[in-house]
Amino acid sequence: MTASNAASPTIAVRSEGSVLFADIAAPPMNLLGPELVRDLVSLILRAEADDAVQVLVFTSGDPDYFVAHVDVTRIGEYRAEAAKLTGEPSIAALFHHLGASRLVSIAQIEGRVRGAGSEFVLACDMRFAARESAVFGQFEPAFGLLPGGGAAQHLTRLMGRARALEVMLSADDYDAELAERYGWVNRALPADRLGEFVSSLAHRIAAFPAAGQAIVKERVNAIALAPADEFRRDSDLFGEGVRDRAAQHRIQAAMQRGLQTRDAELALGARLAEWRLPGDD
Repeated sequence: MTASNAASPTIAVRSEGSVLFADIAAPPMNLLGPELVRDLVSLILRAEADDAVQVLVFTSGDPDYFVAHVDVTRIGEYRAEAAKLTGEPSIAALFHHLGASRLVSIAQIEGRVRGAGSEFVLACDMRFAARESAVFGQFEPAFGLLPGGGAAQHLTRLMGRARALEVMLSADDYDAELAERYGWVNRALPADRLGEFVSSLAHRIAAFPAAGQAIVKERVNAIALAPADEFRRDSDLFGEGVRDRAAQHRIQAAMQRGLQTRDAELALGARLAEWRLPGDD
């Protein structure tokens, strides 16, 4: 696979031996909409079909946003794109597929990663974050919703019950150092060292036999990756919840206050506490 034949509108791809670097660039703020989901599906399918590719590294071309969250105005459309990978209209199924894949996936996180953006990096095998800029959040409960892409499954296994409940029920922002301490990421590193560290690790892993990577992932997943049915259940609950009239009113009110705009979402955790949304006491 070469950069020229793997490029897509929202993901710039380059190959370095058995490592594939995928740089996400979906203006205006890397929302997980149908175009980005489409290109993720295409990238995963091509990479899995190419035996030369062993490691897939995700980065972001936007310094402020790695993947912001889903585009709440296009839920049906991005679900339809996800179905092209798994047969199910669910990004939870897409993320579970990535976690179960033979590919070793690494997220190199700079900027904000919230909601399904957080669930996307949680689906990756490893996560490394820029200490100065990475921000994490699972804000769906602020709208009365369960995260639908696997956050409850991953965070509870990574952090334990109490911290997973804190993260989700607070709907707040967490910086890279606290995310590292809680187990959300493998390590928080200075931004000027992050790329070199991730690249070196990716190439080191890719230098070893693919058979070893596959069997290690299979056995670790047997212990730590929730079954597909659990992801499916969370996805269904999110889909039911987001269609609820009260949730729709809260989403619409938040959109009027700046949800899905770059400036308002720079400090979304703080904004959610300030905004008066329908149902707030």
